[in-house]
Parts: sequence; C-alpha cells; structure tokens
Amino acid sequence: MERGDCPTGGLWTPGACPAGRPRADLFEYNAPAQAADPMKTSSSSIIDKPKARYKRVLVKLSGEALMGDGKYGISPKTLVAIAQDVKEIVDLGVQVALTIGGGNIFRGVSGATEGMDRSSADYMGMLATVINGMALQDAFEKLGVQTRVQSAIEMHQIAEPYIRRRAIRHLEKGRVVIFAGGTGNPYFTTDTAASLRAMEVHADVLLKATKVDGVYTDDPKKNPAAVKFKQLSYLDVLKRNLKVMDSTAISLCMDNDLPIVVFDLTTRGNIRRVALGEEIGTTVGKLPTRAA
Repeated sequence: MERGDCPTGGLWTPGACPAGRPRADLFEYNAPAQAADPMKTSSSSIIDKPKARYKRVLVKLSGEALMGDGKYGISPKTLVAIAQDVKEIVDLGVQVALTIGGGNIFRGVSGATEGMDRSSADYMGMLATVINGMALQDAFEKLGVQTRVQSAIEMHQIAEPYIRRRAIRHLEKGRVVIFAGGTGNPYFTTDTAASLRAMEVHADVLLKATKVDGVYTDDPKKNPAAVKFKQLSYLDVLKRNLKVMDSTAISLCMDNDLPIVVFDLTTRGNIRRVALGEEIGTTVGKLPTRAA
C-alpha cells in the first residue's frame, strides 16, 4: 500500500493511521512536525543586556580631555577612545547628551587675564567648543553612532542651532547630541552650560568626566594625603570651595535637584560603570532610583 495523507494531518505509511483507515494496524503514523515556539527558546541562547540605572544622561567633558598626552589641540586617539566609551552606554539604551569645553584650544578666562576684553575672550572660547564638538561628532559617526551638534551660537553650515525640543527628539531617537557654544553668553562657563542643558533636556544625572577618580580634600597629584569624598551635598561643595564645578553650576544643580557624578574619564569603561550604577567616583546630591 502506498504512502498518503492521514485525515489527522499526518502521513500514513505501512503501519497504522489513528483516523480509522481500513487495516489501520498495517500502517505507521508519522505525526506532523511542530513549529518551534519562539517563546520557549532556550534561555542559554539569549544574552541578557545589563540594565542601565539611568534613562538619559548628560556627560560634561573638558576641552583638556581631548588633548590626550599632548599640551594643545585634539588627539585623534583620545577622540576614538572617548567615542568608544560613550557608544557602550548608547548600546545599553541610554540616551546621551554631551557638553564640551574648549580649554584645549582657547580659554576665555585666560585670555581676559592677558588683557583681552572678557566678552570677546569668552566668545572665542565658545568657538573653540564648536571645533571640539565637530571633532567628537566625526569620531562618533565613524563608529556608526548617529550624532548631532547643536550650537548656542548659530552656525548653520556646520551645526544645528540649539532648540530644546529638537534636542529632546534627537535623544528619543537614540542619537547622541553634543551641545557646543556654551550658553551663548559671556561670563558663563561650560560647566554652567552643562547644568543648564541637563535640566532643559530632563537628564537624570550630570556625569562630570575628569582626570581624577572623584573629589578630594586637596589636589591628589600635589598632596598624597588628600582624602577622597564618596558622597557630598551641594552645600558641602560650596562651603568647602571644592573644585567640582563653578559655584553657578553647583547652585543650578542644587536648586533643581540634579545629581552630579564626578569620575575618572581616563580609565576605560568608567562611563559604562557609572551608567550601570556602580559606585565609582564622587556623588554630589542624591541619585535617582533606577530607570524603569
């Protein structure tokens, strides 16, 4: 007898068909193959992505951070390292904005001390931050990270103007947004710009990237006996005159309950550790609960 269809949906061959065909004992029933249930996939084939503590962060980078081992300008090697570190938290699903200083090219305060008009010197410093922002954008995009530079001073040919709602929309789409040009006003530092932009885009935390692993009672490079703080209040920073950020930036964060984490940028992977909630560096203020 030849092979054929069984009414139950299987195939019957010499053996038995469970549907009651004549001489069922002579037919063998081959049940139809069941499709794999995707919901029952082996857990060993799924790699759980670590859960970030924050949904949206603003990273404050100094211009000097881009110099690497040099004394001036931008180190391409350092740019790539920073971009790779930031990409790690973008891959975790964290929305990332950055504010960049310009001290590696020109510092307004230094220019003013040499006799320049303070406003002119500050505007020159703002232009330096745009140069740094463009360099960072190039490094990110070479890694496949979509990036937008928004400048507080309009330069339509090279950067978007700063528009708060547009910046938030970029972040929601997973793009990195670099805020350049400071606040667009003289007499305000890029630390203040970082605090302001973090609050405007509703960042969960301000990550202050430095060359030391936190805040100390004194410069740890000059004083080996300097003690590191693990936790500080905003008032502690202001009263002790600790060099975390300038007083205007600290006051803005204090008035709006924006926590600050000061950490060492030169140690690879630290940005990811902070995003995952590891206790490194120094925390100023109270950290929010983990993102849902």
